[in-house]
Amino acid sequence: MSERKPVYSLSISGRLTLELHSLNNEGGEGNQIMTRTVILVDTEGNIHKVNAISGDMFKHIQAEHFYLLARERGLPLCAGCRIFRSDRILGDSEFLRWALESKRVKKERDGKEKAEWSHLDSEVIDELLRRCSLCDAEGVLIAPPQREQSSGEKGRERQSGRSIPRKSVAEFGWVVGLPDKVRTESYFHVRYAQERGGEGEEAQAQPIFHRPASSGIYAAVATLELARIGFNDISQTYAIPEEERLRRYRVFLESVLYTFVEPNGAMRGTQNPHIVAFEGVVAVSHAVLPAPTISPLAEDYQEQVQRIARALDPNREQLRVHPFASMADFVTTMRQILEQTYPYRLFGEGVNYKA
Repeated sequence: MSERKPVYSLSISGRLTLELHSLNNEGGEGNQIMTRTVILVDTEGNIHKVNAISGDMFKHIQAEHFYLLARERGLPLCAGCRIFRSDRILGDSEFLRWALESKRVKKERDGKEKAEWSHLDSEVIDELLRRCSLCDAEGVLIAPPQREQSSGEKGRERQSGRSIPRKSVAEFGWVVGLPDKVRTESYFHVRYAQERGGEGEEAQAQPIFHRPASSGIYAAVATLELARIGFNDISQTYAIPEEERLRRYRVFLESVLYTFVEPNGAMRGTQNPHIVAFEGVVAVSHAVLPAPTISPLAEDYQEQVQRIARALDPNREQLRVHPFASMADFVTTMRQILEQTYPYRLFGEGVNYKA
């Protein structure tokens, strides 16, 4: 029976090799689908235009995996998250009425009456954390949903006077191609039609279009603030019991693992990416220290992460760096971390979980 260790934060820095994918497209011009590109500047000041997959895409992939696991494991979800709405708890009308429309009248010292919110911001966040594990992990801005204005309301904005943010536990950077190690080609496609030839609509049954596919080595970084699961940033307290935090922690780490095993995105029906390799480091902080990240755009990123960890933790008790050389190694490493750790508790000792 070995004692588990608490995890304050975890970071992933790695190089992911993807072949013939089209996970993130910008749209189309005529019959040409355009792929997303970004501009990089290297250490010598040279400019490179490279293919990239946005951090928004990877965050959405991770959130979807979390949602599916939460449904399966019986974690609490708000009305909006139960149907995986993009606006999350803003799709929960009962919660919104309680949080944004509930007011009370308070008398001032001068005898004047003033309307104020019935619930403090910290109380609203507490209720959100108790009500929804997905909003807890992925973050949300609690604000009144937009509504259409009538003709007499033109130029007037709805004044709510209140918006309350919940910051995400997960932070994903752009997944960017290494300069000179990514290529994008455009391939000819035609829609199949049983009846060929003819004029007018019949001739349009087989339109020609061009679809991109990218192959190469991509730099990926992610930071996970695991101690903040269930944590109210306003009141600086936890709104849920330790046992519930542990359940969410396990589901969250699993969802991050599945994000790299099965990246979602555009055109997977016919261009499911070939995942050839994944190498890098997982840095784990067991105390109030940041888990270091260095972009895999740098050739020596793994060595730099190791050196930073040694400098921050000379005794090598609070920071651990786990190198991995393949997707199988990454999965094994993440599974071991998941089984041998629990979420760090800020400002006080947590439950001492045993294996």
